[in-house]
Amino acid sequence: MASEKPSSRGQAWFCTTGLPSDVVIEVDDMTFHLHKFPLMSKSRKLHELITEQETNPTRIQRNSEGAEGEEEIEEEDDQHFCHLSLPDFPGGSEAFETAAKFCYGVKIELSSSNAVPLRCAGDFLEMTEEYSKDNLISKTERLLAQSVLKSLKDSIKALKSCEGLMPMADTLGIVEMCIEAIATRAASADPSLFGWPVVSESAGAPSSQALWSGQETSSRRKGGGASRGATAGSWFEELGLLSLTMFKRLIFEMKDRDLSSEIIENCLIFYAKQFIPGISRSSRKPSSSTIPSDNEQRELIETVIANLPQEKTSRSSTATRILFGLLRTANILNPSEECKAALEKKIGSQLEEATLDDLLIPSYSYLNETLYDVDCVERILGYFLDGFEERSASRIEGEDENSGVRSAALMLVGKLIDGYLSEIASDANLKPEKFYKLAVALPDHARLFDDGLYRAIDVYLKAHPWRTEEEREKICSLMDCQKLTLEACAHAAQNERLPLRAVVQVLFFEQLQLRQAIAGTLLAADVGPAGAEGREANRQQGEQRGEEERDAGVGGGARAVGGTGTWRVAVRENQVLRLDMDSMRSRVHELERECSTMKREIEKIDKAVPPGRAGGNGWRNPLTKKFGCKFKTQVCDSHEQPSVVQARKGRAHRHHE
Repeated sequence: MASEKPSSRGQAWFCTTGLPSDVVIEVDDMTFHLHKFPLMSKSRKLHELITEQETNPTRIQRNSEGAEGEEEIEEEDDQHFCHLSLPDFPGGSEAFETAAKFCYGVKIELSSSNAVPLRCAGDFLEMTEEYSKDNLISKTERLLAQSVLKSLKDSIKALKSCEGLMPMADTLGIVEMCIEAIATRAASADPSLFGWPVVSESAGAPSSQALWSGQETSSRRKGGGASRGATAGSWFEELGLLSLTMFKRLIFEMKDRDLSSEIIENCLIFYAKQFIPGISRSSRKPSSSTIPSDNEQRELIETVIANLPQEKTSRSSTATRILFGLLRTANILNPSEECKAALEKKIGSQLEEATLDDLLIPSYSYLNETLYDVDCVERILGYFLDGFEERSASRIEGEDENSGVRSAALMLVGKLIDGYLSEIASDANLKPEKFYKLAVALPDHARLFDDGLYRAIDVYLKAHPWRTEEEREKICSLMDCQKLTLEACAHAAQNERLPLRAVVQVLFFEQLQLRQAIAGTLLAADVGPAGAEGREANRQQGEQRGEEERDAGVGGGARAVGGTGTWRVAVRENQVLRLDMDSMRSRVHELERECSTMKREIEKIDKAVPPGRAGGNGWRNPLTKKFGCKFKTQVCDSHEQPSVVQARKGRAHRHHE
């Protein structure tokens, strides 16, 4: 076989068997010079066309342009040449060349890429099993059933090859077979990793493990079925080969079969990353070499968002980050409002997995004056709170253990929104109403402390010094001074940007916290000995009760041991408190001795100074300059007032009485 070029009609293909060719067949821009008998032995259609032309040398035929005309068959070496034209041949000249080689008995290599074109070519040429044994149709069908459709990646490649063979491939049922095979194999794929396995099982990777970011993770399967080589393969990469029309049919089939929502979401997001730039901030360019037009990208993103599962599919920050990338791209492509609302609701269902960088969505609309799209974040937060309230309302008594998870999610979102407020507060165009509205959207129990909110308020007041006193007080009313830590209170008490009313509230609650802390410490120290005696009595009672239960065979020894352990912990805490009190008592005595010594020294100085120099230029001025303060002669008198230890002893004595 040889190929020779060029000729008047494009390219010419010759069969170099030593015999002159007697059939010329035109397919697309290629002219094939072949022989009658090999073709007629395998193809019923070619047999009929050649026989018809031999019977009628002058015949009506349709050229490639579709115009009818008579064509005389020229004689050459006293032999008639059959000249045939096969317009719209399935698979084009490449498929016909392979089919011609098959007719000549040349060994052809069948694969997932050419199996479907050859199957359609065999149907066009009527190369059936009834006409010739072990013909092209049976050979390609056997390859599809035994090899191609049993592999997920090969099934996707076969489905891709169907796109140029429509509607014949659809009529023969090949498209439906490929889609069903992909959906069936994908149902047993591993949804545990968000993203795409990067090691193929055929390369020697064990099926029980998948390599991701340099770490081996055990493969978990939904349903526990074996993957048969499809789980570890990077079959998601092949989805980018499909056209949008074929990809839609595949997704619809997956949804009809109730495949895992995580698998469907991964398919959609990976396909979007292949063609839409800007979804991932780490890689601005799409994976595909061909970038669709804006209208095609808009249609693609609407298809992806419309088919995304609305429920939360995974607890992955990577998935949430890509969803935010889709949202940023949607703001640029401007799809339908229903499409954007569905995506925002999807993001709101897993907002606790987002990061501050995800929330910083640029404002692309000329209607928004702010740098970031605050309205979008407010809507997403509203969707999250609506879902949170629905989950809380639907919680039954037997699911109380999930309440901690829900509270943790709300706390994460509260911290996230406070960080977002701090980030957007420096925007000079951010109005106080919008700042206030976003801050009050969170419920009170979403914040354990208001330190993050205070920081956002401080940044806003610093960036907006022209705001009126009324606006500043309204902004400061967002924070609860009782929920500020001591560090935040200390900072707020010296913050000149805060209104006077806010500073007074901060100082009041700071003093209240200090008083409560001191009172709690003193109370714990006062009840220490009495509490220890009470715990000792309880311990003895617990041991006695435990012995009685052991004698009765109830098995109360375990409870007695538990009570003894609790008592030991309480005794240890009491000992620590006693040590602290002893240290405090020693320090008080030391201070009293120092005060007495200073008093005696001052009395000696008073006696040594002459009476005439006891005025303003006396010894007090050097001491005042040295210590930087003014004080009376009597610095400290430990005898005029009872010491702290004596007062505590008096209270303890009255308590015993």
